[in-house]
This record gives sequence, structure tokens and C-alpha cells, in this order.
Amino acid sequence: MNKLTLLIGGLVAIGLFVLFSSLYTVNQGQSALRIRLGAPVEVITTPGLKFKAPFIDNVVVFDARLLLLEPPPEQVILGDQKRIEAQVYSRFRVVDPLKFYQSLHSITEAKAQLALSVSTAMRREFGQINLPTLLSPRRQEVIQRVHEDVSAKFAPLGLDVVEVRLHRADLPLETSQAIYDRMKSERQREAKELRAEGYQWAQEIESKADRDRTIMLSEAQRQAQITRGEGDAEANRILSQAQEGDPKFYGFYRSLQSYGKALADSGPVLLLSPDAEFLKALKAGPPAPDAKAETRTDGK
Repeated sequence: MNKLTLLIGGLVAIGLFVLFSSLYTVNQGQSALRIRLGAPVEVITTPGLKFKAPFIDNVVVFDARLLLLEPPPEQVILGDQKRIEAQVYSRFRVVDPLKFYQSLHSITEAKAQLALSVSTAMRREFGQINLPTLLSPRRQEVIQRVHEDVSAKFAPLGLDVVEVRLHRADLPLETSQAIYDRMKSERQREAKELRAEGYQWAQEIESKADRDRTIMLSEAQRQAQITRGEGDAEANRILSQAQEGDPKFYGFYRSLQSYGKALADSGPVLLLSPDAEFLKALKAGPPAPDAKAETRTDGK
């Protein structure tokens, strides 16, 4: 009885093992390839619970979703011999598991082959353009040619390269530093030129201001001399008329002016003898009016 129970239990265990070995699951977003003794026999693209022959069938599952390949940046030489660090990313998916398995076998190998192919196509296309073209909208045409070349190469391998895009393109660090230094020196040169021009303008403005000041002062001095000459001439005319009208009073007036100048230049005390010629006019007093002067003053 014990032996029979053990036999039945063993058969049940073997049956369960065979049953579980015959079942496998394909999830949503996956595709599978059933291989029998090393030869592919079926491609499964629909999700669900599937059956296979135990012990002789093997199932390889592939991710059918859109996958991303983003290799590290690499240096590329452009057509104008300038170096840049470019990074290109790609998106792809497995569309034919059988061809993919026969040619590339795994996603890891597919990424390695795709990265190499994209790098080769990118170097070839970038080697035919210069830096201004890469920085212009025409770079989309260049990247599109890279995409078409890579897509055509991997389409027979069961791989659909959906897109290839330029993630970034920068100058190498040493080149960027050299360009920065050159730009800095150029700006410093421009600043020196602007300072020199400003100094020259300041000198011109100052020279013009000094010239205008000199001209204005000369004109003012000339006008002042003319006015002073006219005033002196008018004063002499008046004095001449006064001398002709009353010579005695004119002489007395001139003596008072002489007293004023002499006394202004002397000290606080002036010692003179009573009979000094200098005091003659003060002693004599103002002269008597002349009859001719009175007649001339009255206008008669």
C-alpha cells in the first residue's frame, strides 16, 4: 500500500512538472520565438498563456516596446577640420523576432551593432559639412540621412529604427577654452579701442572748447578795447569842450585830479611847506566864472 502511494505521488509530481514545463506566458509588449532543438518553429506576437513541447522546445522572449539607445558623446571631425563632441540617440523596436534572432540574437548585441552603425554614419555625414551648417536648420537634413542609412541597414535584420536624433553637439573643452580666451582678448581689444576713441573725442571737445573760449575772450577784449577807446574819445571830447568853454575851471579841475592821485598814493601824513607850488591851487580856490562860459552855458 505504501509503495503504491509513493508510485502515485511520483507520477503526479512528474505530471505536474511536465505540465509546468509545457506552459509559458507572453506579456503585453513582448514577442516570443519558440525554438525546437535549435531550430525556430513559431513566432508568438500575441500575449497570453502558451504551450510548448517539454524538454525539446525553448522559448526566447523579446521586448517589443520602443527601446532607447543613448551612447556616450564622441569626438567627430567636421568637413572644415573642426572637432566637436556629438551625442546621438536612437529609438528602435524588434518587429520580426525570427530575423532578429537569426541575425542579432539578443538586445545587447543589437544595441552594440546599432551604436557602431550610427557612429559610422554620423562620422561620414558630419565629415562632409562645416560647423555653420551643423548649427543651422540644415542639420536636420544631415541627421535624416544618418537615420535613413541606419534604418535601411537594420530593416532586413528584423529591427525597426524609428528615429535617430542629435542630442547635443558641443565643442571640446580645450577648444571652448581657446575660443573663450580669443573672445576675451577680442573684447579687451575693442574696449581699448573704445577708450582710445573716447580719449580722442574728449581731446577734440576740450580743444574746441578752448578754441571757442579763446575766440570769445579775444572778441570780448576787442569789443572792450573798442568801447574803452570810444569812451576815452568821448571823455577827451568832453574835456576838450570843457577846456574851450572855461580854461580856468578846467585847470582847477585837473589840479583836483592831481591832488586826488597824489594824496591817494601818499602815507597817512603828508608834510608840505606853506609856500609849496603843490598847494597853490588849494589856496587860490575855484576860479571866477568866465563871461564867455556863462554865455555859452545859457545858449545865448
